[in-house]
Amino acid sequence: MRHRKKGRKLNRSTKQRKALFKALIQALILKEEIQTTLPKAKAIKGIVDRLVAKAKTGTLHARRQILAFLPNKKAANKLVDEIAPRFKDRTSGFTRIIRLGTRRGDNALLAKMEFVEKKQAKAEKGKGKGKKEEKKEKKPAKATSSSNKKKGKK
Repeated sequence: MRHRKKGRKLNRSTKQRKALFKALIQALILKEEIQTTLPKAKAIKGIVDRLVAKAKTGTLHARRQILAFLPNKKAANKLVDEIAPRFKDRTSGFTRIIRLGTRRGDNALLAKMEFVEKKQAKAEKGKGKGKKEEKKEKKPAKATSSSNKKKGKK
């Protein structure tokens, strides 16, 4: 029985598992979304959430604790300076896992892991696209009314 034995082993030794988790977390922070297998994504979700919660304080001590876990200085600084401020109003649930289906070669369940809050620059671009879509919607509406007139002639 596995009573009180939390965590996933993922068929790896402790050192391999820690290295895998650190690499996945570092890639997630730098790229802001990764594609991996579902068990690996579920295994790092809690760790990433704890790191973001720690980075939200923004203190030097928190930055050093994150650097102790992530050896990449660029990833640690991005987490504290860019990613954590996005979640100032949120207490938990900083990441989301989206299932993508199965991998063709070994039928493993794939998942995309990303941060819940996107970059503000992307959000502003999205708003701009919404305005363009509204304009595009108005033009076809005129075209449909003219097509209705044509239908009326028939």
